Amino acid sequence: MRVMAQMGMVMNLDKCIGCHTCSVTCKQAWTNRSGVEYVWFNNVETRPGQGYPRTYQDQERWLGGWTLNRRGRLSLKAGGRLKKLFSIFANPKLPAIEDYYEPWTYDYDNLVQAPLGDHVPVARPKSLISGEDMQVRWSANWDDDLGGGPDLTRSDPTLKAMTEKANTQVRLEFEKTFMFYLPRICEHCLNPSCVASCPSGAMYKRAEDGIVLVDQDRCRGWRMCVTGCPYKKVYFNHRTGKAEKCTFCFPRVEVGLPTVCSETCVGRLRYIGVMLYDADRVAEAASTTDEHDLYEAQRRVFLDPNDPVVAREAERAGIPRDWIEAAQRSPLWALINTYRVALPLHPEYRTMPMVWYIPPLSPVVDVVRDAGVDGEDAGNLFGAIDALRIPIGYLAELFTAGDPAPVTTVLRRLAAMRSYMREVNLGRPTDESIAATVGMTGDEVQDMFRLLALAPYDERYVIPTAHTELGDPTALAHKLEETATECSLDYEGGPGMVGGGPFGEGSGGAAPIAVENFHMLKDRQTADTVADPSDRVQRVNLLNWDGKGRPEGLFPAPPAERPTAPQLMEGTDPDGEVEPRP
Repeated sequence: MRVMAQMGMVMNLDKCIGCHTCSVTCKQAWTNRSGVEYVWFNNVETRPGQGYPRTYQDQERWLGGWTLNRRGRLSLKAGGRLKKLFSIFANPKLPAIEDYYEPWTYDYDNLVQAPLGDHVPVARPKSLISGEDMQVRWSANWDDDLGGGPDLTRSDPTLKAMTEKANTQVRLEFEKTFMFYLPRICEHCLNPSCVASCPSGAMYKRAEDGIVLVDQDRCRGWRMCVTGCPYKKVYFNHRTGKAEKCTFCFPRVEVGLPTVCSETCVGRLRYIGVMLYDADRVAEAASTTDEHDLYEAQRRVFLDPNDPVVAREAERAGIPRDWIEAAQRSPLWALINTYRVALPLHPEYRTMPMVWYIPPLSPVVDVVRDAGVDGEDAGNLFGAIDALRIPIGYLAELFTAGDPAPVTTVLRRLAAMRSYMREVNLGRPTDESIAATVGMTGDEVQDMFRLLALAPYDERYVIPTAHTELGDPTALAHKLEETATECSLDYEGGPGMVGGGPFGEGSGGAAPIAVENFHMLKDRQTADTVADPSDRVQRVNLLNWDGKGRPEGLFPAPPAERPTAPQLMEGTDPDGEVEPRP
């Protein structure tokens, strides 16, 4: 047993209203720079739909994730090292900008500067890539903008994977079926295919918390990681020539704060916590022959943090005691293994994802309610779950590789909770048979309800702080920033050097990280009041830093450089330079 710790997330899809607040705040924090206009580390998709980028789930086309070779061993679907060597300068298995969307703005200046005339001036859409006029044809959630119409859902890979009968039924009776929202971030997988696909070793998985990051120093822009990721959550910055991806907001997580998308989520549908797992069993679980068994195989990789043997082995492996205690209080362990209502996204990709989802019960409830019967009655809901094969089949293709049994079990537990708690809230005698029907007790149902509906902030986000064990806060801040300035290609004027590179102006510069420093970040994020603008002199904003040089004020000056009292005489400035006298 080799115990390791992994940060993860669970999202309750019944609570997502599709407001995209998470996407906007993530965009402002991480991808508001030149070259990543089309990039959304967090996006919210409408299901059924094609997703972002379009049809990213079609691995027969994009070749993401893992597959089993003839010997039953894991191999990259896009090919091994030899194949990558022959295609390293021309990788055709990449989404084009049309599959994402061509980012645009509007000619607002024309609204203000247009001369007087008989017609109202128009703000035409302008491409953020070429600067030319363009026609807007696709965007990050075009499926929602068009209401998930049949013309779009016909290309949904998840629907194609369903049986032909169910697929036809969805198309013919689309107005009678269902929709829900699916927020997505990087899965920070236990067995990440993006890391295995990177020829330069720039993609790596942190040993202390399992977060998958990109080393901007080592990235050479081969883009094999984009192909290798089956969720298409690695992006190429066309200005810097580097790969970028969701960082799980590691500067916030390291100081015990939730990710930006979680902090700002309107529906409070996200849960963050630590999971302990046996690293020695990951490859075996990912190599499970039957795809329907992959969900259970990954669940068995997780270790019970309340088991004294596991806790002892975790301490022996160097996991801090407060991390073990956080794992014991983790909402992820409760939702995945105790109540068993959370499911992984596309386990058939064999990457062992660590962002899990509670499937939505709302489509079933809506069908029952629209039929004119009691939508909270356990008998009605159980019957509808068993009969309503369209959403069950669709959810199964998303979360259990097409096996409807686990999805049905989850929905029945959610339905039992809904019916049981109605009696509790109305002050009626509880019906313990409802809980027993789904293999739970009344107390377990109420505990699950509290976690899903009433849990306060510190129960939804159980995040232990990082253990850097560095005494010098300046060195600690420098380590956390991880901003690289050196050239990534070995020739003068290449990416990262002063001036332009082969990928455009400023290409090669390291991606700036929107933090200030370790302690200032925590103080500002946990303050009860809005930051005082007068303190900006003391703060350093890295959001628009190009990654070159050392931003003034980021680190205190060494003692030798600090001005002494005699230097601050009249006629000298604080830096010790002699001022000319009048």
